[in-house]
Amino acid sequence: MERMQIRCLDARNADFDVQFAALVATDTSVDKEIERVAGAIVDDVRLRGDAALIEYTNRFDRMNVLAPAQLEVDPSDMRGALDALPEVERSALATAAGRIRAFHQRQVATSWSYTEDDGTELGQRVGALASVGMYVPGGLAAYPSSVLMNAIPAQVAGVETIVMVVPTPEGERNALVLAAASLAGVTRVFTIGGAQAVGALAYGTRTIPAVDKIVGPGNAYVAAAKRYVFGKVGIDMIAGPSEILVICDGKTDPDWIALDLFSQAEHDESAQAILLTDNTDFIDHVQASINRLLPTMPRRAIIETSLRNRGAFILTRDLDQACEVANRIAPEHLEISTDDPHRWLPKIRHAGAIFLGRHTSEAIGDYCAGPNHVLPTARSARFSSALGVHDFQKRTSLIHVSVAGASTLGKVAATLARGERLPAHAASAECRISSGNVNASSARDSA
Repeated sequence: MERMQIRCLDARNADFDVQFAALVATDTSVDKEIERVAGAIVDDVRLRGDAALIEYTNRFDRMNVLAPAQLEVDPSDMRGALDALPEVERSALATAAGRIRAFHQRQVATSWSYTEDDGTELGQRVGALASVGMYVPGGLAAYPSSVLMNAIPAQVAGVETIVMVVPTPEGERNALVLAAASLAGVTRVFTIGGAQAVGALAYGTRTIPAVDKIVGPGNAYVAAAKRYVFGKVGIDMIAGPSEILVICDGKTDPDWIALDLFSQAEHDESAQAILLTDNTDFIDHVQASINRLLPTMPRRAIIETSLRNRGAFILTRDLDQACEVANRIAPEHLEISTDDPHRWLPKIRHAGAIFLGRHTSEAIGDYCAGPNHVLPTARSARFSSALGVHDFQKRTSLIHVSVAGASTLGKVAATLARGERLPAHAASAECRISSGNVNASSARDSA
């Protein structure tokens, strides 16, 4: 067997920046043909509704749908799928769902207000979106964990209608996905996928209700369709290939680290797995573990391609420098596998999720720790965050100006409006200025 050698970079060398730039470079160009096809499909669904939806579903998923009603899963089938699961799977789903719900309940934002001395009231009303569409991949793999991670925060936020779409090639429905939908409070499920499902959720058909926001991962056509309908509806993010970065002091079992790198590399040939350490010998030990364990992996070919093309070991001067490099990468997942992981936590500014300590595998976070596994990729952790309850809530400002406040603030607003050459704004503010003196108490009463 040919030994696979992962590239090794040395952050202490003068040419590190050049090598590093090549390592983290991603192709952010949009495939124009995919964009064109996805847009055409969305437009066709918008114009022809259910007829187009059935046509694309039969063509791409090799189904024989004759009527729109055949696309919807009966709620009793979701509950039946949950009840029919083997106890070990049902218990695992329930445990994960409970932990995810408990974590996200702490994220709920509430309305607030305050009253100023002159009686003016200011505040913010927080409410849930009315409806959400959730895309769940199907076909080669099924992702019940994605159902839980997307639907439960929406349910916790108070979203009334959660519509799930999931492709079922050749009509094969995944029991775990339907069971997860039942546990997570999904309202309706439709067996559709691809750009056509995104179009149906964005514009609605006679059968599929239009929603206010679309969340969930998908292939390149799904991502292109989400990008295409953004503005008509909200979207969560355009996710790229998965990423893991491990900072290690060299004292963790190298087999553990190798498996952690595998855990994300097996997602996709374009996934990225990187180890940062200040211990040269440890790099050799992890490389040896990779070569020994890789042949035992069922998804070996994907892992090997990912590690060969985008994986890396980076030797640093010390762990302080490792943290500096980690911030430049801004990874989706960051493991700090050291004696005292909390020592390094303040030094990390950019990461989608941080896993602290030798026993905290990223895989536990993927499924059942509680925090969301929908995370920013491609360095977007510099400016975005994990999916959460806040993504399913909207905030409305509340302004109730008192008589006294109108006089005081009206003058300020008029001055600024004239500075911007907007005289109607100034007149609107000035016409409410009171000619008399109004104290705070009477202002509050008159308001």
